[in-house]
Amino acid sequence: MHAWPASEVPALPGKGRDLQIHDTATQGTITLAPGPVARIYVCGITPYDATHIGHAATYNAFDLVQRVWLDTKRQVIYVQNVTDVDDPLLERALRDNQDWTELAERETALFREDMTALRMLPPQHYIGAVEAIPGIVPLVERLRDAGAAYELDGDVYFSVESDPNFGKVSNLDAEAMRLLSAERGGDPDRVGKKNPLDPMLWMAARPGEPSWDGGSLGRGRPGWHIECVAIALDHLGMTFDIQGGGSDLAFPHHEMGASHAQVLTGEFPMAKAYVHAGMVALHGEKMSKSKGNLVFVSALRRAGVDPAAIRLALLSHHYRADWEWTDEVLAEAVARLERWRAAVSRPDGIAADALVEEVREALANDLDAPAALAAVDRWVERQLVSDGDDESAPGLVSRTVDALLGVAL
Repeated sequence: MHAWPASEVPALPGKGRDLQIHDTATQGTITLAPGPVARIYVCGITPYDATHIGHAATYNAFDLVQRVWLDTKRQVIYVQNVTDVDDPLLERALRDNQDWTELAERETALFREDMTALRMLPPQHYIGAVEAIPGIVPLVERLRDAGAAYELDGDVYFSVESDPNFGKVSNLDAEAMRLLSAERGGDPDRVGKKNPLDPMLWMAARPGEPSWDGGSLGRGRPGWHIECVAIALDHLGMTFDIQGGGSDLAFPHHEMGASHAQVLTGEFPMAKAYVHAGMVALHGEKMSKSKGNLVFVSALRRAGVDPAAIRLALLSHHYRADWEWTDEVLAEAVARLERWRAAVSRPDGIAADALVEEVREALANDLDAPAALAAVDRWVERQLVSDGDDESAPGLVSRTVDALLGVAL
């Protein structure tokens, strides 16, 4: 599966700072100092209704991670999946009387268009669940043969008790896990499971649903968590730098995936940092497909909204914060974009070397994009009322905003 085209990232003078970021597992801020190659895995979409502002906010956060690392002169290996077969996708296709593969392909294509418009840097490896199945089956067989998985009416489940480190990603108690499992795709009440929290690794073929050859597992399709594990281990290996996604993925998805990988490899942890973006609300409720309270990036673009303004609206909130999308949020972003463009359109201006370092410092501090925006705002305010004589300043500011914030002025 191909990703989307990459926008050029301007080179800035000097060198960026190592990233300090909040780790869900430790509930603290850690400093990530990868070697010459930084590795990140971000969970992708289930392509049945893409791309809403909540998606965009999540991928914006991890785009900033890439930009901070690139500014430190590191290479970045970024991996993202597409869950192009799963119950929600099949249910939507059935509801709308569509072929599920056509639905997945159409929504994935729209997602690519939105990411391109928003100048999100693409993953080097963009992998669909279906194309990953040949690599998933051997992992499930290994878990089963090692006694870490068991069969139940043809389905194969992972035993969470096989991982002594289970629970160290989300740090939730058993009851909280059980409630979230039921809410987020698990089946804790299924009779016959060894532990209510045990997640499915391989679903035996169901009548009328797609299935694939699973070798000794029989025909079926993979569970959600093992999909990402197979892709991550194949392209990044263990103990990569960041496992990322929305905060609703901490449990069960990232918790279960970590346990799968740790049992398979005997290594701990799967990722050095588990990083989660906050949720975006609309009219007081979390934006979600199930509720239908969505604002789509593509709809905003069709309405004539500049993608750079959409991106500034996302950047105006800290990535870990839960916040609400409103007309006022977008209007403020549009006005900010106009001010910034007016400021850098002048032939010369006030020195901007200090601004570059302010933006770097803000982003290195747990991706504090609002602080970075405030720093640019201060320069813009001075630039619009002052008679500077630095001919290089407007261009430097423009390149800084592009390179570190992904906003083209």
